Amino acid sequence: MADALVTCINKNPRDNTHEGITHLGGYKWKWTRSEVIKSIEEGTNTFYTFVKGKRADIGVVKGTYGKYLRTYADGQWNDNLLALPECS
Repeated sequence: MADALVTCINKNPRDNTHEGITHLGGYKWKWTRSEVIKSIEEGTNTFYTFVKGKRADIGVVKGTYGKYLRTYADGQWNDNLLALPECS
């Protein structure tokens, strides 16, 4: 199992919250949200962010409009993914 650092996201539309995330990326990789969700659910990879000196693991959340990704740190869900810059 690989442990992948996520350093950027793409959203469409940009002002949508978690459900708007279309892609996540890191050093030399960029996956669709669906690929990341599938990998997490199958246990093949783990994903995380590192914001303000803190690691936050990325998990799958079931929302009103289907599954989406959100970070989890210090015992609670948070919005670290939304603080990441746009992937190029």
